[in-house]
Amino acid sequence: MSLDIKFGVSTWLWTSPFSTETVALFPKIKQMGYDVVEIPVEDPALIDVKKVKEALLQNGLEPVICGAFGTSRDLTHDDPAFHQTSFAYIQACLDICTALGAGFFAGPMYSAVGKARLVSAEQKQVEWDRAVTNLQKVCRMAEARGLQLALEPLNRFESDLINTAEDVMRLIRDINHPAAMVLLDGFHMNIEEPDIEKAILLAGDKLRHVQVSENYRGTPGTGQTRWDAYKRGLTAINYSGAVSIESFTPEVKELAGAVCIWRPLVPSQDMFASDGLKFLKNWAESAES
Repeated sequence: MSLDIKFGVSTWLWTSPFSTETVALFPKIKQMGYDVVEIPVEDPALIDVKKVKEALLQNGLEPVICGAFGTSRDLTHDDPAFHQTSFAYIQACLDICTALGAGFFAGPMYSAVGKARLVSAEQKQVEWDRAVTNLQKVCRMAEARGLQLALEPLNRFESDLINTAEDVMRLIRDINHPAAMVLLDGFHMNIEEPDIEKAILLAGDKLRHVQVSENYRGTPGTGQTRWDAYKRGLTAINYSGAVSIESFTPEVKELAGAVCIWRPLVPSQDMFASDGLKFLKNWAESAES
């Protein structure tokens, strides 16, 4: 059975941070055959939403807006000033979603990326409760704009709070707000999930967005990923959103260092995008699952 999905790619595959000038990538992305472009918002001030919207319309691309949650953006921090910094950033990102016509805001917004420590059960519960309380507020911010949130589990090396589909579904149950949805990223799933199909089934109708790359963050179809398990899971839940390639270029040193990419994964990033899309289209259309 074929999947009725759209295909996307993150501009992080080529550059960082996203700015108004990054729209120069849009014609190439469309020409390759993509439907969706992921826009990672590292600094909202770098983005002229009017110009970006014009470029999206000119190239017939739909936007997905993703957040970048560095150390200063931490809804679980002991210091409430970090929460306020996070709220201000998230509000700016939600406003970008509204301006560009994106239906949701995605990312691991419950805590700071890289916050991976061994803490007591008591401290973990304190931070969990902060995440729930603060994300309830964020959900209300999203709801007021007619938007949803797609909360993303990260692998154990990048977060000690939410690592699996089970974790994020428990978080959503505790948040208890209709705007709280899920993003599943195949790179993190390949590390943390014993069974990818079961993880997708667990997310079910809460699954708003899917990101993929290979187990080593390389081109889809070149590694050890169980694409058959993805296919069965997504088919079973009638997923009809986007499947989007997210990886990074070693040429942007700060970003490459953050995600520990120390070598080129492909001869060219364009090859990564074009070969990856070809594989994903064949995978989605194949009768096999």
